[in-house]
Amino acid sequence: MTDELKKLFAEKTMTAAEAAALVKDGDTVYIGTCTSVAYEIARKLGERVEAGELGQIRVGCSNIFKDLALMESPEHVRVASSFMGPGERKALKCGALEYTSIHLSQVDLFYHDTWPTDIAFIDVSLPDEDGYMSLGATGVAMHPFVLDSAKTIILQINKYAPYVYGTQNLVHISQADGVVYFDEEPPAVDNIDETPEVKKISELIIDRIPDGACVQLGIGNIGNSVGYGLHVRNDLGLHTEMMTDSMAYLMKNGNVTNRCKSYMPGKTVASFTLGSRELYHFIDHNPDMFYQPFPIVNDPRLISLNDNAVSINSAIEIDLYGQVVADNIAGRQFSGVGGQLDFVKGVQMAKGGQSFIAVTSTNTNRAGIRRSRIVSRLAEGSVVTTPRAEVQHVVTEYGLVNLKKLTQRGRAEALISLAHPDYRDQLREDAKKLGLL
Repeated sequence: MTDELKKLFAEKTMTAAEAAALVKDGDTVYIGTCTSVAYEIARKLGERVEAGELGQIRVGCSNIFKDLALMESPEHVRVASSFMGPGERKALKCGALEYTSIHLSQVDLFYHDTWPTDIAFIDVSLPDEDGYMSLGATGVAMHPFVLDSAKTIILQINKYAPYVYGTQNLVHISQADGVVYFDEEPPAVDNIDETPEVKKISELIIDRIPDGACVQLGIGNIGNSVGYGLHVRNDLGLHTEMMTDSMAYLMKNGNVTNRCKSYMPGKTVASFTLGSRELYHFIDHNPDMFYQPFPIVNDPRLISLNDNAVSINSAIEIDLYGQVVADNIAGRQFSGVGGQLDFVKGVQMAKGGQSFIAVTSTNTNRAGIRRSRIVSRLAEGSVVTTPRAEVQHVVTEYGLVNLKKLTQRGRAEALISLAHPDYRDQLREDAKKLGLL
């Protein structure tokens, strides 16, 4: 690095507390997303709020995993999120959250129009010799839209933030108004143990995935199980919003070559990364990875360019019409609309493409009450994530059906066959009352 660049970094260096002190009453502040969050500056800002130094501010974020006081101060902080994580759920519980439903393919609208930023705190990698820093494990997904509109930009330089390659993946020291040095590992999420039901579901899906397929895996136990199970396939490609441990395993094992892809052949294309610490090490300076913002990766037109594209996503419940609820529980927001519909549509536009909505047939809540995920009517207040006309394959441990070509009666019959046997008789009775059978 040149002496001039070193001087520029030195001149712009400040503490996390000094960065937080830049926030004024009424400001909209951005703190980060998922595994790319400026947590230390956010903590210092939270201390200012708790000390009564600020009257009212707005905080933008997405998928916050670590505890932050900012998430639970409704009298002084309004939180807005484009995709809810554990932190935002705490904000929702205490009345501090505002959520907007938006496809990840359109997330630029959120940061440009819905919740434009006054001051952005951005977690970044160590700088390279030219003074550029990578936006890290998740930042490429949406930080470019924050950077191009924020009035003030503060970079939190973090040695644990991976340096990733891609499109709009870098920020230069000349773009920053200040830099804070603070090292903190991103949140690590361990793999969930595979149940017999999940194993059966993954086997049913893997049987349908050919060699050379281009795969997207959603978050959760089923996507994880399918990912590791694909070690029996060859020449796979990856075009996915989320990079996971199972995908890294397939790349290291030689199952993923990306040579059959039409869009970005030879590269694993992703927007964000969530998994183990080993996964973050894997993507760091990895030339086989190519990160792009959500509006590119989740564009159905680009997804459809890859022959034999496959998407695997989950749901909370599915009714007998085929409507999928995946982001809310009886209308109470849990996660986000995300990219499910982007990929459901995109892969079906591809030659040989297949979309799978996969769920275990039942779910047991914290109170120990078991419920069917296949229901005659959606829970009161539920909001549909994927409309019935877009749904193709639905999978439970009891089978796999293609709803796309069926009549409404056929859909109801097929979905009842996927339900747990304990619930099928009641579902048939309900279907008759609804005029579906």
